[in-house]
This record gives sequence, C-alpha cells and structure tokens, in this order.
Amino acid sequence: MDRHRLRNRFFAFFFSRFPSLTRRWVARQQLEDYGPPPWTPLAKPVSRCRVALVTTAGVHRRDDAPFDMADKDGDATYRVIPHDAAPETLCITHDYYDHRDADKDLNIVLPRDRLQELAQEHVIGEVAPFHYSFMGHIDGRHLPRLLADTAPAVARRLQREQVDAVVLTPA
Repeated sequence: MDRHRLRNRFFAFFFSRFPSLTRRWVARQQLEDYGPPPWTPLAKPVSRCRVALVTTAGVHRRDDAPFDMADKDGDATYRVIPHDAAPETLCITHDYYDHRDADKDLNIVLPRDRLQELAQEHVIGEVAPFHYSFMGHIDGRHLPRLLADTAPAVARRLQREQVDAVVLTPA
C-alpha cells in the first residue's frame, strides 16, 4: 500500500476515535457555499413511494472497478448496486473513514435490509431496483465534475427508474 493510502487510513483511524480532532479539522477547511439544498416535497404518501439508497461510503460490487484511492482529490464516479445483489458480492473501497464495522454489516452504510423491511411493513411503497454509491471524499478539481456531471447523471437515472424518494447515507 502506498504512503498516500497509509496516511488516509491513519487519519481515518484517529478521526473516528477523537471527534474533537474532526471538528477542529472541519473548522479550518475553506468550504464553498453552494446555497441551501433543493427541496422537493413528496407528491404522494411515503407508503406509496419507490425509495432508493444513495451512499457516500464507497460501496461497490466486487467485480466493479474500485474507487480510486491513489488520487488525493478522490474519485467523482459512482457505482450502481442492484437491490438484490448478494451481500458477499459487495465491498467497500474508501480510505477516508474507518469502515471495519461496515465491512461486517453493510447495512450500517447501505441499509438495504432495513429498506426492504420498511417495504414489507408497508411503511414505504417499494424498494427501487438500484442503489447508488459514491466515494465521500471528493475535493479540488473533481468537485466541479461531481456537481455538473456525476450527480446529475445519477439524478436522471433515478428519474428514469421512477424513484420518488432517496435515503442518503454518509460514510
């Protein structure tokens, strides 16, 4: 493993155990202000909605290309995860957080089982056929691509799949 990835894992280890370090690091960042997030009220009751998951945890199918951990600015691509993909076919490629617990139970960052339970209990209408995964660390030159290309491409896919609501799960 190269020095860059070792450094990322080192910081992920300490940030996950010492939240005050994370708060101090975030306070020093110069973050862009993109304004308030768009809000779209639901057009129908949740009990009739098709719901998908979108995560920033770096989850992907083992046979997909892993997220690029060598680029210090991250990876602005996304991965498609079929709802019915077997758990053993999924993995996490992300060095910017400690995902040891999520490696044991992927529902921590991609709660597919919980979403299915909500559908079975008729709390939601149905589970979407696909979920989407990003790498949560995207910075510098990749941020414009994420905002202008990648995120809108996923939004278009969700519209074509007639998804009414999305649950966002951070890493």
